[in-house]
Amino acid sequence: MIHQGVEPTVPKSAWFKSSYSSGEGGECVEVAAVRGVVLIRDSKQLAGPVLGVEAEAWAGFVRLAAGR
Repeated sequence: MIHQGVEPTVPKSAWFKSSYSSGEGGECVEVAAVRGVVLIRDSKQLAGPVLGVEAEAWAGFVRLAAGR
């Protein structure tokens, strides 16, 4: 983990949701890639805490989650 705290200044357009997220207000996370760091936040709490991980660590997580 690199950073956990209030969202750094990131353009609104940089955030995106998983393609698995529905528009029905369920449990969703959003991610944004900024300067080699992937930021992760709860889409229902946009001003809430943000978790940041190195891009390489995020890529490894995605590979494991996808079963590859």
